[in-house]
Amino acid sequence: MYTFGYYIEPLTEHEPKRFTRVTCAPTLAPYLKEELAQLGFECLSMDKTGVEIKASTQEAMRLNLQLRTAFHVLQRFADINCRNADELYKEAKRLPWDRVIDPNGYLSVTSNVNNPTITNSMFPNMRLKDAICDKLVEQVGKRPDAGSKQDGMVVHMHWRENKARIYLNLTGRKLSDRGYRKMPFMAPMRETIAAAVLMEMGYTGEKPLVVPMCGSGTIAIEAALMAKQRAAGLLRSGYACNQFLGISEDDWRQARADAKKMGSKNDPAPIIASDIEEDAVNAALKNAITAGVDHLIEFHLCDFAETPLPELKGDVVLHGEYGLRLGDDSLIETYNRMGDFFKQQCAGWTGYVFTSGKPLIAAMKLKVSKRTPFTNAEIDCRLLKYELYEGSREPKASSNS
Repeated sequence: MYTFGYYIEPLTEHEPKRFTRVTCAPTLAPYLKEELAQLGFECLSMDKTGVEIKASTQEAMRLNLQLRTAFHVLQRFADINCRNADELYKEAKRLPWDRVIDPNGYLSVTSNVNNPTITNSMFPNMRLKDAICDKLVEQVGKRPDAGSKQDGMVVHMHWRENKARIYLNLTGRKLSDRGYRKMPFMAPMRETIAAAVLMEMGYTGEKPLVVPMCGSGTIAIEAALMAKQRAAGLLRSGYACNQFLGISEDDWRQARADAKKMGSKNDPAPIIASDIEEDAVNAALKNAITAGVDHLIEFHLCDFAETPLPELKGDVVLHGEYGLRLGDDSLIETYNRMGDFFKQQCAGWTGYVFTSGKPLIAAMKLKVSKRTPFTNAEIDCRLLKYELYEGSREPKASSNS
């Protein structure tokens, strides 16, 4: 037995809302939920890697362009019952793939599977792909090319026990691939993590933002995009929603045109980024140019402790090394200096450090006012907040921090 999702109904002017899952990295779901709420979507449910909403296909296309903390926008196509791969093939082949899959296009299948009969994670993808292609050959005499590149049509399956939910992935490559980071440097922070960090900081562009140790510039660039209220998804092309049958090209062009009209005419308070590595500053500048925000960011080649601070106080955020490759001991001195920088030069500011590892946190020798968990590249991290009071309220060293 199977049930169809709403997607297969003909698209009309009064298109119905469809069950839509917006996915994200672990720990980012609350920020994604906040973004969706600001865009007018009610959260039906939330788990650690996504939020369920109802959205029309036109609205889903716009989410691809507007969301900053999401990975994929998935619209439910069908639910099927299947105990094993043979039943998956049989039931999936019954679905009306000819309504959505272009036999002249390129197809990728992804999945998240927890079924006791499956021992090879790629096998369900192959069986679902075979079901789609075999059905199309029977119906229209042709099948799409298939592979893993995810730059064409993408079908995603979430299979638990004997129930599989099949989605059309309207995004394709992850939304975290904004398209501006042409010059990565060392181990950069993912764009979606940077956006969530800035949301956690309450950043709006009204106060100065200083980003020493800027690396490839992701935090500063995301801040500039957020402050100008620019749709982050406009910086890339090649969305999967352009590839499926039944989705209007005119609707997509209108969605992009509407997104281009968004934005603030006011420039943000100063955004200052620095790094001691010349290659990092060059990479950050080139990335900012690609993103179209280089005129909003002031770059400096210097040690983090020599980063110039505006007279107007705001936020300063450091993304230090984690010590996973060099060992924590080699970074203790650096984190001790970071604490000194906060105490001696940033009084009256709000300080943040994004890092991992208790020895490094303790080396700051400052009292942490808030710890927010994040996962960056599968590493357990924390965003540490420091209230850097002026005068008598300057925080005292704490061995328990």
